[in-house]
Amino acid sequence: MKRERIYVENRRKEILSKIISTPGIRVEELATLFDVSAITIRRDLQYLEDQKMLTRYYGGASPTGQAQQIGVQDEVQLYRSLIAKYAASLVEDDDTLFINTSRNALDIVPYINRSNVTVITNNGRAFDCEHSVGVNIFLTGGEVRYPKEALVGEFAERNLMKVYARKAFIGCSGISVECGMTTENANEVNLNELMLNRATKAAYILADHTKIGHNSSFRTCRIERVTHLITDEKAPKEILDGFREKGIWVHQVSKQDIFDGPVKGTL
Repeated sequence: MKRERIYVENRRKEILSKIISTPGIRVEELATLFDVSAITIRRDLQYLEDQKMLTRYYGGASPTGQAQQIGVQDEVQLYRSLIAKYAASLVEDDDTLFINTSRNALDIVPYINRSNVTVITNNGRAFDCEHSVGVNIFLTGGEVRYPKEALVGEFAERNLMKVYARKAFIGCSGISVECGMTTENANEVNLNELMLNRATKAAYILADHTKIGHNSSFRTCRIERVTHLITDEKAPKEILDGFREKGIWVHQVSKQDIFDGPVKGTL
């Protein structure tokens, strides 16, 4: 039930985003794009109108001023959801994964539909994270730091030093050619670095466009240590070209992925 509720909530956000970006789009077009019935779309539009996000008219709807104001924030959340879905598509059966304290990194877990997947994380929120029966979650332990519920300190570090993972999915506060991958939390630097260094197959940095070219206070690694970056279509091209010159595989998701089936991204 929780998984279904999340799906419906995400669909409604995506519908609102589409209405904002495509004025005059019709109910029938939305039904085709989202692969649901026109009745379902009308119910979603009624819900959004009740939330004062749009005004319905015959055959369609238009966004309210309130919806326009929060549109940018919702757009970032949409891209983060697409990044999480794309990252989940990179997971294979029998994988062991490192996931750090990033909310976007943890968002990967509900989308994993593989068997015998082990997630090792210092994100305390993973305790209540929705996941399939094929996913097993292990917490590193350590000192709990709020409000992120991050598990940090020597205890967490010692436990991480005893294990390896095939892949790591690491969120960050910022990433740039000049400063590399950075975070706002000094006590998470060593743990992020351990996850990167102990991923035997691939390490993926997750960063939506608001974090590209941004530098935070503490560096986890130099840019030369990064091999894969998952971001979105709004990331500045000139900065991404700089990453590519450093040999980084840049994976980009787009809003079109919503309508093209499984998220694939572009290199």
